[in-house]
Amino acid sequence: MDGNTTELSLVENLTVKPTIFPKSGYSILAFLMFLNAVFSIFNNVLVILVTIRYPQLRNPINIFILNVSFSDLMMTLCGTTIVVSTNYHGYFYLGERFCIFQGFAVNYFGIVSLWSLTILAYERYNFVCEPIGALKLSTRRGYQGLAFVWVFCLIWAIAPLFGWSSYGPEGVKTSCSIGWEERSWSNYSYLISYFFACFIIPVGIIGFSYGSILRSLHNLNRKIQEQGGKTNPEEERHVVVMVLFMVVAFLICWLPYTAFALTVVINPELNISPLAATLPTYFAKTSPVYNPVIYIFLNKQFRSCAIQCLTCGHINLDSPEEDTCSLVVPLPAENKITLKNNQVAPTY
Repeated sequence: MDGNTTELSLVENLTVKPTIFPKSGYSILAFLMFLNAVFSIFNNVLVILVTIRYPQLRNPINIFILNVSFSDLMMTLCGTTIVVSTNYHGYFYLGERFCIFQGFAVNYFGIVSLWSLTILAYERYNFVCEPIGALKLSTRRGYQGLAFVWVFCLIWAIAPLFGWSSYGPEGVKTSCSIGWEERSWSNYSYLISYFFACFIIPVGIIGFSYGSILRSLHNLNRKIQEQGGKTNPEEERHVVVMVLFMVVAFLICWLPYTAFALTVVINPELNISPLAATLPTYFAKTSPVYNPVIYIFLNKQFRSCAIQCLTCGHINLDSPEEDTCSLVVPLPAENKITLKNNQVAPTY
């Protein structure tokens, strides 16, 4: 398929109203995406405001969490909000250039969020499992990690703009993304490379990091018990459940997205229904909603600061002696251990 044919096909897909769904079907999708956008914007804006307001939350580990919230917010503004409008109209009425922009933006901010979670998992592992790990993650190193994430992900997001794959309408033709359904070797090679760089490697790092953290916690508790000390089995089980929750949520978001791409590569002749082709990208668009809940709001220190911020200080979940959200003084010494635990798992 040559460039002119591809361009004409894209224009036709964008200018002709599809008949894939009845009007009520598009209305339901618009309503679901509207709820998605509202919760995503509220959650991520709250994360950003609270982190800015309370200096003690701006430690090197939380730099990556803040970056996740920013990229998720941009993904929502550039992707989900547009999908609300296009589903309301029943087709992508904004034109070819806007379609390419949306596909690029959703892809870019999506993999920035994905790789930020990956680096976050690795730094948590480094903090807990490596000798003097707490001294290794400085603010400078944190910003270097962020620079790597944004540049690395930009390379993958910008490649389709230069002919390695492409961006175009997908599924029920109310949103745009990577041209998964394009049957060409250029597209296949991009999808395979994308699969390894933006799914296999991140999943491997996340699995290894959190698996090592759980092993380290279990071994520490066992040594304490062998020395006659007391441990809290409920706390360990709680961490195990939450780590599994983080990993499972990650897979629910990104596994359908990558599985669809691989299916197209493995069996190019397979006829995938428009609705089935749409669902993976809609799963990915839900990540900005639950990422703040999993990685931020289940953190006791952040949750306490968020409640204080939302209630203008009228409700304080901490007792006066363990107040971790003071705007005037930094964390006292006795709270440093709590901060370390908060950096390891989101529920301590």
